[in-house]
Amino acid sequence: MSSKLLTDAKRVVIKIGSALLVDEQNGTVHRKWLETLAADVARLKLNGKDVILVSSGAIAVGRRYLGLPDGHLKLEDKQAAAATGQIRLAHAYQEVLGHHDLIVAQMLVTLEDTENRRRYLNARNTLNAILRRGGVPLINENDTVATDEIRFGDNDRLAARIAAMSGTDLLVLLSDIDGLYTADPGQDDTAQHVSEITEITPEIDAMAGGSKTAHGSGGMVTKLAAAKICLMNGCAMVITKGDAQFPLKRLEDGEKASWFIPSTTPAKARKCWIAGSLQTSGTLVLDDGALQALKNGKSLLPIGVAKIEGTFDKGDAVILKDSAGLELARGLSSYSSGDAQKIIGKKSAEIEALLGYRGRDELIHRDDLAMTESKT
Repeated sequence: MSSKLLTDAKRVVIKIGSALLVDEQNGTVHRKWLETLAADVARLKLNGKDVILVSSGAIAVGRRYLGLPDGHLKLEDKQAAAATGQIRLAHAYQEVLGHHDLIVAQMLVTLEDTENRRRYLNARNTLNAILRRGGVPLINENDTVATDEIRFGDNDRLAARIAAMSGTDLLVLLSDIDGLYTADPGQDDTAQHVSEITEITPEIDAMAGGSKTAHGSGGMVTKLAAAKICLMNGCAMVITKGDAQFPLKRLEDGEKASWFIPSTTPAKARKCWIAGSLQTSGTLVLDDGALQALKNGKSLLPIGVAKIEGTFDKGDAVILKDSAGLELARGLSSYSSGDAQKIIGKKSAEIEALLGYRGRDELIHRDDLAMTESKT
């Protein structure tokens, strides 16, 4: 049963659509519904899962307080509405999750934060730090500063990027529809529900329609775009109707939904991406001890690096070689080449004294490292 994907997942991203969260008439938050979602999140946390929330609704809430009209808004009006609504939305989440002794940590991101390598790493490290300490990240697009050119424009794709960034097992899209249909079920009585999808084919793409809610900026088109991101990164995704109370519990119990099932895991997808999809910027020559440590699944520490070749920034991909020039692995450096040069051959405990700040103990963390075959 596909709902087992939720039961088995270690890390889950939940995207909440505006239509579920905000009353279309007066712009208020559906508090009773949100309380049941918070109870669902608390139950997932008790079961040992990491939970990340990606919430729409800030503009829908804020526009009412500012007296903005229905329909399309100019960018500056959207930004003003987002600034007004975001604080109220975050407060609502803080209250309902606080009843379960859960800490909410708000993160506002833009498209550039998931595409610029350094900002991507900073955002990912922040997410992981919050999760390690038991917090629940609450994420939305930073509408107040983003321009049209650097906006996602919808939270479906934002949620998928966050899922990929965080190595998430499952993205749950809580929506106003119970999944993908072969045609628009509101206009075609013969439309059939599609319960499982393993690949986004042209035929699947052709099934997409548009947004049908006053506040929603997405539709099935953006949901399929999110599914493509997820499947490519080894993350499962599900679209389910979330308007009933306790939507996640209902999903676990077999609620009607469309499940997008990847052919790999997030960890394997990330390793493949590091190994073959990135342009390398430099080389690290390792000693025998470091080579053996990598083969045993360990991270690369500064003390194991004998020499650095080339120039690279923090987050850039580098090649790891032995003293004979044979490639062993590729990975993402936690330091720039300038800083790395100062700490190679040294113990991790000396990093702060050498650099003047406390960075990561690892020069390349094992999660950012992929073993490769020799290319020389």
